[in-house]
Amino acid sequence: MLRLVTIPISHYCEKARWALERAGLEYREEPHVQAIHRYAVRRAGGGNTVPVLVTPQGSIGDSALILDWVDKRTPSESRLFPPTGPERREVLEICRRLDERLGPSGRRLMYVHMFTNRELALRYNNQGVPNWEDRALRVGWPLIIGIVNRVLEIKPGVEVADEATVWREFDFVAERLADGRPYLSGERFGAADLTFAALSAPLTVPTIYGAKLPQPEVLPKATAALVRRVRAHPAGCHALRMFAQHRPTPLRQGATLVH
Repeated sequence: MLRLVTIPISHYCEKARWALERAGLEYREEPHVQAIHRYAVRRAGGGNTVPVLVTPQGSIGDSALILDWVDKRTPSESRLFPPTGPERREVLEICRRLDERLGPSGRRLMYVHMFTNRELALRYNNQGVPNWEDRALRVGWPLIIGIVNRVLEIKPGVEVADEATVWREFDFVAERLADGRPYLSGERFGAADLTFAALSAPLTVPTIYGAKLPQPEVLPKATAALVRRVRAHPAGCHALRMFAQHRPTPLRQGATLVH
């Protein structure tokens, strides 16, 4: 069976889960907490980041490459990418832009918001991970936060620039949809839609996701207000529609929250 090494709440990991489940490919998810995940990733043949998909042909340590690998094993009529030509290049460019801009900024912005509420963050972050990792993160919270801050370059005020980047990418998506097309690449759901929806998830916090995400009702007031603004944006509406219409029922959606 395929193995997918993850951090459960990671939006890049959600890209991989969504693609695998949409294609009907069976896999076993191996969830870990931040920092400790590096040991699991390296044992699985990856580098330092998740997701890592372990296949009979070898390990794939990049969400974009996982989408491509899965797509090659999907029936042609259901594939996420156009086969060749300028249409494929356009989709790849959109995905690359979102991976490089929206993904990092949205993740960092939500980390800044969630780090102020330790118990809420741990409750959702640690779903399904080994018990010893849950205990280690709780005991070593200040150390782990320091590591995450250093790796993600979280510094005072970084959330201002990150929020501006998020709104620019949401405007970019809304502009592509402004001509009435139902999907980013035209008339069919594709890789660009999946990538955008997954990478926007830290801020849209969909109820359909590979791990339970905290809804506005339990979030701090400022964070809840940000989520509601994001959801109201035309691109946010598109992201939530993609989850509602195209995300298969997640295999781990019923995971127990950690108290």
